[in-house]
Formats: sequence, C-alpha cells, structure tokens
Amino acid sequence: MARERKNIGLGVIGVGKIGVQRARLAAQHPAVDYLAIMDSDQDRAAEVGADLDVDKIAESIDELVGDDRVDAVIVSTSEPFHLDPALAALEAEKPLLIEKPIALDLTDADKIISAATAAGVDARVGYSMRYLQKYSVGWDNIRQGKLGEIVGITGRVYNSRKTGLTILRRSADATPVVDIVTYLVDVACWYMAPHVPVEVVSRGHGTVFREHGFDVDDIAFSMIRFSNGTVVDAGVCYMLPENFPTSGQSIRFEVFGTDGALMIDDDHRDQMLYTEHGYSNAYTKQELNFAFLGSRTTGEWVGDTMFGRLANETRAWIDNLVTGTDSYLTSVQDARTVLAVTLAIEESLAWGQPVRIEQV
Repeated sequence: MARERKNIGLGVIGVGKIGVQRARLAAQHPAVDYLAIMDSDQDRAAEVGADLDVDKIAESIDELVGDDRVDAVIVSTSEPFHLDPALAALEAEKPLLIEKPIALDLTDADKIISAATAAGVDARVGYSMRYLQKYSVGWDNIRQGKLGEIVGITGRVYNSRKTGLTILRRSADATPVVDIVTYLVDVACWYMAPHVPVEVVSRGHGTVFREHGFDVDDIAFSMIRFSNGTVVDAGVCYMLPENFPTSGQSIRFEVFGTDGALMIDDDHRDQMLYTEHGYSNAYTKQELNFAFLGSRTTGEWVGDTMFGRLANETRAWIDNLVTGTDSYLTSVQDARTVLAVTLAIEESLAWGQPVRIEQV
C-alpha cells in the first residue's frame, strides 16, 4: 500500500551512550533532512556534532525545541533528567521519544502525560525489548490467540556487577529494579493487555552493591499479580562476577497459556568469542577476553550498519513519523504503569509486604 512520505527534522537532547546511537541512526535515515543535538556537556556535544556532521549544536533545551526545523525530539538524558526536556518538547507540540523509564517518580510521569495530552501530540518511551524480533514475534502470536489465556509468565535478567555499578554511579536511584526489571515488566504488560497489574510482592538480598556504598539488593525476585489473576515472576541479578562474559543483558522469558507456551532464550550463548586482543564492553570501560557476542543490549555496529533492538526501535519511530507505519513503542500512559510496578517492587523489597498498585 502506498503511503504519503515526508522529510522531517529531529532534535536529540543528550548524546551520551544511548543518545549518540539515536543521533547516528537519525543521521542515516533517508527521511531526516535536518538534525540538531544538545547536551549539557558542550565539549561532548561538539565532538558528536563534528563526528555526525549535524546541522546544529544547540546550547540549551529551549534553543533546540524552539528551532522551527526540528519536528520531533528524542530525550536521551540520564534517568533523573527526563522531565525538563520532555516538557519543553511537548509544550512546543513536538512528538517525543523519551528513554526508559519515563521518570523516576510518578509525579514527574504524570506531568509528562498531562503535557502530552494538552499538546495533543504522540509521546513514546523507549522500551527497546519490544523491537527485538523474538519478543515482537511472540507478542504477535499471543494477540492471534495462539497461547489461549495466559496464566503465568516468568522472566529474569542477568548482567555483571561492572555494569550494575556503572549504572548506580550515574544515578543511585536507577536501581536494577527501576532501570532493568522495568524491561521485563513492560513486555509482560504488553503481552497481558488489557489486563493490568494490581499487586506486587518481592524479596531480595545482597552485599556486593552495599559494599560499594549503594543500599541496593544484588538480587531480587518479584511476583506480580494481574487483574485477571495471572501471575508474573520477574527476577534480576546484576552482580555476576566482573569478568562474566556478557556486555549486556542475559534474559530468559517464558509465557504459559491454556493452549500453548512461548519460550524465549535471550542469553546470547549461541555465539562466543575468545580473543587475546580484548573485546570492549560498550556500556562500561572493560576489556574481556571471553565474550558472548550479540550481548550488547543496544545492538551491534558493523561498519555503518547497526543491528539490534535500539536500531529497530529508532527506525520504526522515525518511519511512523514520516509514513504513518504501525508503531508499538510504549505509550507514556503504559510507561507510567510500568514505573508504578517497579516502584511497588522497591517498596515491597524495603518493607517485606505485598504492595497494591493503584491504576489511574
């Protein structure tokens, strides 16, 4: 089917580890004819701007969102700093892609949702697991009814303490639950819609992160109950030994239905590399001799081509803007639900009691 096509201008606020990948992908997209970036670190912005040959390096958020040639905005700032650039973009009535989680508290999430509603523009949150083929194909089969009624889901995600500590040092509130389990919760809610999570009970334990000054459990497991009675078990362990051979998330995700089951192996043990020359962990400063290839969470660059979930998601969002093709990026409303669940998990871990999840 023929679709109307147009060119657009994009602005990227925050060009750190993720933002620079988004900006590079945007620079390559044939429909993006104007690219502006902004970062609080002006030296970093200048370096990225020169490397990507961007059209503009803005000195402030207001300058970037106020640029008439910027039609849509990507907010790739660190987790504690999503609110101000998101509100600025929405007040300028520009479609928005914001990195997960939408915010670190529900008050900020509600402000973003209210601004998106008032502006009447589309705002999405980058839960990129949805754009890894195995999860999206799984969702498509579930919506076709292949599994019947879902009665249970179990998922877990592992990574090394090297990455866990890197995240916590960037933002102590971006715990393995709020920053990582959030992916599992998002996919579970996506698979379970229209049913919603209503209660959480969690248990955790740990000493490694606390020895480094962070009051965070090394390992946590949570049971999430949905409105139809379905239970979801979500676990996280980001304290595997420093040189464990992953440079990203190792995931197993399994769905059990009355008419079938879905088993997703996302551990990356199907492609292993040993090298005396070192393999770089793309997320933190680390050289591994033994590595699971393909485990970099964002994806892999091979020359000028990026493979993986972040690339698929970014291209799909831009395609939706320019041609109207389908998009199943997480809405800001659904991202708020995911945040509410992860905050309830944290509360349950702290108090050892079940926590109700109130829907709005």
